[in-house]
Amino acid sequence: MTGQYPNHAAPTSLPSARREGCQRPKGLTGKEAQILLDRAGITVNKNTIPGDPQSPFVTSGIRIGTPAVTTRGFTEPEMERVADMIDTVLTKQDDATLARVKAEVRELTAQFPLYAAPARQAVGARRG
Repeated sequence: MTGQYPNHAAPTSLPSARREGCQRPKGLTGKEAQILLDRAGITVNKNTIPGDPQSPFVTSGIRIGTPAVTTRGFTEPEMERVADMIDTVLTKQDDATLARVKAEVRELTAQFPLYAAPARQAVGARRG
């Protein structure tokens, strides 16, 4: 699905095993993938894909928004790590894996905080 979306979103197909010629290697819908990844601390949205056989409330895909990770300063190595975490969660799907990946997510995001600590005292705080 690359090249079709000229913005920050990266829709990803989870093809349905029910459609002839398609396989769902992970055996998941977009809704199921969203729930599993949320439990592991990875936020995605279920998303329809072109020709989606699933309803918009279930979907055959997920959308990975990149602004959240680029704002943190993630580059290719971190995104590869995120992709590996997503694959692990969607492949194994057990509670121990979800907990382990959630700890990895916390470790990674701690290295890339959303906001830096203030460099100086705020102007209003100097009044006394």
